[in-house]
Amino acid sequence: MVVGAPPPHRHLAPVESGLCTYMTQEEDWDRDLLLDPAWEKQQRKTFTAWCNSHLRKAGTQIENIEEDFRNGLKLMLLLEVISGERLPKPDKGKMRFHKIANVNKALDFICSKGVKLVSIGAEEIVDGNVKMTLGMIWTIILRFAIQDISVEETSAKEGLLLWCQRKTAPYRNVNVQNFHISWKDGLALCALIHRHRPDLIDYSKLRKDDPVGNLNTAFEVAEKFLDIPKMLDAEDIVNTPKPDEKAIMTYVSCFYHAFAGAEQAETAANRICKVLAVNQENEKLMEEYEKLASELLEWIRRTIPWLENRAAEQTMRAMQQKLEDFRDYRRIHKPPRVQEKCQLEINFNTLQTKLRLSNRPAFMPSEGKMVSDIANAWKGLEQVEKGYEEWLLTEIRRLERLDHLAEKFKQKCNMHEAWTSGKEDLLSQKDYESASLMEIRALMRKHEAFESDLAAHQDRVEQIAAIAQELNELDYHDAATVNARCQGICDQWDNLGTLTQKRRDSLERVEKLWETIDQLYLEFAKRAAPFNNWMDGAMEDLQDMFIVHSIEEIQSLITAHDQFKATLPEADKERMATMGIHNEILKIAQTYGIKLSGINPYTNLSPQDISTKWDTVKHLVPLRDQMLQEEVARQQANERLRRQFAAQANIIGPWIQTKMEEISHVSVDIAGSLEEQMNSLKQYEQNIINYKSNIDKLEGDHQLSQESLIFDNKHTNYTMEHIRVGWEQLLTTIARTINEVENQILTRDAKGISQEQLNEFRASFNHFDRVRRSLTQVYDFRACLISMGYDLVSGEVEFARIMTLVDPNNTGVVTFQAFIDFMTRETAETDTAEQVMASFKILASDKNYITVDELRRELPPEQAEYCISRMTRYIGPDSPPGALDYISFSSALYGESDL
Repeated sequence: MVVGAPPPHRHLAPVESGLCTYMTQEEDWDRDLLLDPAWEKQQRKTFTAWCNSHLRKAGTQIENIEEDFRNGLKLMLLLEVISGERLPKPDKGKMRFHKIANVNKALDFICSKGVKLVSIGAEEIVDGNVKMTLGMIWTIILRFAIQDISVEETSAKEGLLLWCQRKTAPYRNVNVQNFHISWKDGLALCALIHRHRPDLIDYSKLRKDDPVGNLNTAFEVAEKFLDIPKMLDAEDIVNTPKPDEKAIMTYVSCFYHAFAGAEQAETAANRICKVLAVNQENEKLMEEYEKLASELLEWIRRTIPWLENRAAEQTMRAMQQKLEDFRDYRRIHKPPRVQEKCQLEINFNTLQTKLRLSNRPAFMPSEGKMVSDIANAWKGLEQVEKGYEEWLLTEIRRLERLDHLAEKFKQKCNMHEAWTSGKEDLLSQKDYESASLMEIRALMRKHEAFESDLAAHQDRVEQIAAIAQELNELDYHDAATVNARCQGICDQWDNLGTLTQKRRDSLERVEKLWETIDQLYLEFAKRAAPFNNWMDGAMEDLQDMFIVHSIEEIQSLITAHDQFKATLPEADKERMATMGIHNEILKIAQTYGIKLSGINPYTNLSPQDISTKWDTVKHLVPLRDQMLQEEVARQQANERLRRQFAAQANIIGPWIQTKMEEISHVSVDIAGSLEEQMNSLKQYEQNIINYKSNIDKLEGDHQLSQESLIFDNKHTNYTMEHIRVGWEQLLTTIARTINEVENQILTRDAKGISQEQLNEFRASFNHFDRVRRSLTQVYDFRACLISMGYDLVSGEVEFARIMTLVDPNNTGVVTFQAFIDFMTRETAETDTAEQVMASFKILASDKNYITVDELRRELPPEQAEYCISRMTRYIGPDSPPGALDYISFSSALYGESDL
């Protein structure tokens, strides 16, 4: 060491300078000491040319990089040129310690810029250590040429690489991934030049298989037109397997600085394009909402009159077709509309969130197309729908009852008319005037038997009248015919009563003249008539139609039938007794040689009639047994359908209710990030969708029940309507919950809010959300804000302002979404109208107006035409023809004026 020289000191290699990171450990610099000879050659040339590009501004240059910086003078001069600052006055001596002192002044200046040096000392530079000299120059290049490069929040090397990738992305055969082999074919350098100055290079004529030609073209054009000196050798780059990264970065950074002015305009254009893209997307969402809302409201408008139509059909088949049409509506036509309604609400919420995040005015749909309007219309549809189904089922029951009554009325009328046929003529006869004593007696007894029979048929006439009255009350479609027939029967019955009484009076007048009566004929007639009437009633009952809806009802009919069969032995005794009277008559006639006429003077009933009807009764009994057993089988099948439906409904109903309760608490109970919450909710949604097959199966069982005319089910409290409504509410609730988390993700990403902040917001809100329903009362919300650090002890005005933001409708509660919107508005920044104006001013070269040509040059075609079509004409003393007012346009984008 030279006597009197200042003590040598070694500086640390660069670790950090601002956002730029150089070397993190001393070993990194030691590894550079093993520099590849080809890399060293490239660095020598590149660094020498870079230094000369700055030193020529001071009227000097270097020839040998390790020799010309040894005395420190040109090193200090280089730092003054590139920094624009004055360094301490250099020592003028030529001794070693003078040189070390000058180099130390340069190194101290570098350290003063926030650069820490490791293993680089003044002695190595003064001694001409080429490795250390190249490392020092690289440190200077990083600090003063590369550090300040910033692209989208990245800096230095990453920022420069991202800038190169963006600029060369549209070019074929160019794929910039690093600062060594990606530049060997020269196309990346040519692409950078062509992107900013397409007039200097015809890129279409370049060939990938001519790397030397491409590199030399880029070097020559850059040196001639861009004032970037040639720092690299084409053959060295091509022949080196991996060109030196530092040399390539140094040379490429010159291009970045050369085109920095164009970058500012591009950044401004990107900002405008981003704002316009958001506006265009929002307008598209508004149009889609209006269209979907109009279609849904029109469908509801067309559907409600159909459901309000209560014009009843006259036949069961027609009403069952109406029921089938209604089932098709519930299964096929309505479910897509339910999805559309849910999607409409989701789209509206998403649109409002995007407008709020982009600082735009809230979307106000056309009159009558608000979400609340659609909800009210949907509510009206469901009310009408419920009434329509109840009416259908009531009408089907009424028609079923009417068909049964009409058939019963017809049978009773046929039997009554068959019985009354000829009775009026018989009662009008005056055969007693020329009859013998026996005949008179016979006529009298016959008339008494007829009166007995007439009284027995009174009940049937009353039944006919009662059935006719019920058919009228149930609004039977052919009531006129029923009434006419019933009136005819009643009139005839009154006439029969009158004629019967007249004939009795006549017979009683002549009866005093005749005394002998054939007791046996009379007794036969008296016993045969009620027995015959009993058999008529039995045949009527055995052939009577029935309608039941449960096993209990059919069992009641079977019990009654069994009781009837139990009376058959007694009836057979009565038949044998009646036939015994006839046999006694025959016996007497045979004994006394009486010639019988074969006609009982007291009745038209013959023993053959009794035997025939008795055989008919015995034949109808097993037929009745068969009908009852078939009905038992049908009712048992219906009971199985009831139990089958109830078994599923009793599982599905509680399952839906449980899922509704789980979803209502899911946004409160789920921990972790929003994405994890979204994945959990998506899994909930998928589980619900997978459960749809159980609903469809239940629908099938419900349809089978309705087809079997089963209208009640004592095994479950759930109806198909309950299940449908619960299922639709479950689908809507999970969709709304997912949409809420999606909006929170949009808010977090748009406002730059971290997951920790969101978790803190959620924890504070949940602490005061007493009912776990994602909403709090006003006093709980005040406490929540105070816990977040807001001073509201005496700030009633401030709290009132906050409440107008989170509860604009003055409902008295604050939802979690409103709370998140308020906290993000308080903690994050958004684009403003002033920022957009400043961007337009850059594109307009600081003018207060912008021209059509400038817009089309700086913006993509779609955004440029969007601006041209909406900007108003600029009015000012310095405006040329066609000047546009970008200031009012920017204000309108954020709702500060009309667009």
